[in-house]
Amino acid sequence: MVSSKTRNKLIHQVICFCFLAILLHPTTSSDLFRVGLKKRRLELDDIRASRVIRKLKHSQHPTNNPSFATLGGDSSNQDQVILKNYLDAQYYGVIGIGTPSQEFEVIFDTGSSNLWVPSSKCYLSLACYLHPKYKSTKSKTYIKNGKTCTITYGSGSISGFFSEDNVNVGDLVVKNQEFIEATREGGLTFLLAKFDGLLGLGFQEISVGNAVPVWYNMVDQGLVREKVFSFWLNRDTEAEVGGEIVFGGVDPAHFKGKHTYVPVTRKGYWQFNMGDIFVGNNSTDFCEQGCAAIMDSGTSLLAGPTTVIAQINHAIGAEGIVSAECKDVVSQYGEMIWNLLVKKVLPRQVCKELGLCVFGQETGIKTVVDKERSSVLCEVCEMAVVWVQTKLKVNETKEKVFEYVNQLCESLPSPAGESIIDCNNIENMPNVTFTIGGNPFSLTPQQYILKTGVGNAEMCISGFSAFDLPPPTGPLWIIGDVFMGAYHTVFDSGNLQIGIAEAT
Repeated sequence: MVSSKTRNKLIHQVICFCFLAILLHPTTSSDLFRVGLKKRRLELDDIRASRVIRKLKHSQHPTNNPSFATLGGDSSNQDQVILKNYLDAQYYGVIGIGTPSQEFEVIFDTGSSNLWVPSSKCYLSLACYLHPKYKSTKSKTYIKNGKTCTITYGSGSISGFFSEDNVNVGDLVVKNQEFIEATREGGLTFLLAKFDGLLGLGFQEISVGNAVPVWYNMVDQGLVREKVFSFWLNRDTEAEVGGEIVFGGVDPAHFKGKHTYVPVTRKGYWQFNMGDIFVGNNSTDFCEQGCAAIMDSGTSLLAGPTTVIAQINHAIGAEGIVSAECKDVVSQYGEMIWNLLVKKVLPRQVCKELGLCVFGQETGIKTVVDKERSSVLCEVCEMAVVWVQTKLKVNETKEKVFEYVNQLCESLPSPAGESIIDCNNIENMPNVTFTIGGNPFSLTPQQYILKTGVGNAEMCISGFSAFDLPPPTGPLWIIGDVFMGAYHTVFDSGNLQIGIAEAT
């Protein structure tokens, strides 16, 4: 028999042990550290600003020169950050830098790797006066660095210098984080932007100045137990919460079914291989043998080579501009393209056979205009070859093929990259399906069309944007928020893979 005194002592010990276990074991709320995304009304300028930002990041290869760099963005101890949604065009959330914390709204960008915000020493750029600026003199944890950098973009640049300070992301405090104080923000993009800066979640391989990214420091400082972060982007424009990023794991409330995982094929961007693309039940043939793609939370639309984007936009009824060069090539060289393909000449050789893509063998002096014209003719010829080849595979007649090709010429995107759609036709448009990891991931018209304006000013814009990234980085598909809004996405840096599941 156990005495009453002994029994009471045992009960007391059990209660103490249980209480201690509760204290030591993280609860669900503390496991999930949320960074939230916000929403605002969408305007056409915001989509264009986002397009420019896409070009900024992906225009060229980065270098690690610290003085000059070019950029072309179910586990415990999870940190979730609530995000804002700029009406499906820009998702951004709040971070803090310094002690006491100075708050900034930043894009959490898997397509770049640096953290930058405007500096109090930014005097000559109007954009800096429209956003909060970091003041190092106000922070007790500031560490001087001073290493200068310039990020040169396709449409502007950011200049500044590196500093170090503590960075608050949700409930996490990343200590001694290297970041850029921007002292100059050139270009219209940053005037139009609703965010203050960028927090890059890409790999260190594309980090300007070889700075250690915030995510790397989260892992190295033991702030997360798993090397995983995940995105949920809410496409409900009326919802209060625009989305969430979870650091250290995933929130099962934000997806259903199982994730399809694909390996990262090249560290830098979150790059992977993608398979064929279908419009309705019809293959575009463009990625039948595979295409390189990156999952990029910092890009609003879904961008790809003009050749296939024109096919998609034509199929969904989007209108671009009539391209005189395109129709000129079809009228002059269409018959020859047809005959060469029928004779089984390799598609990649056709335009060389026609003398439109032989720049390396040219002799004599050409003007800049001549070279530009030659380049355009070559690009248009290569697009026409793909289009004709697609129809030849299904045994279309020559008349039908060239009728189709001329329609595609009329559906080429505008120079700004956007294509317009009749808002009344959305219900009748086909799904567009991407093959990833051997599985189909479809986007409905409601998911790939963005609406801007109200009443008579309402405009519907295709979520498919033309973007031709030259070799060696390109050609490259940029899978942006149009896709990530429909599919919950896991970025697993521990196993170098990306997971995709239907979002809820």
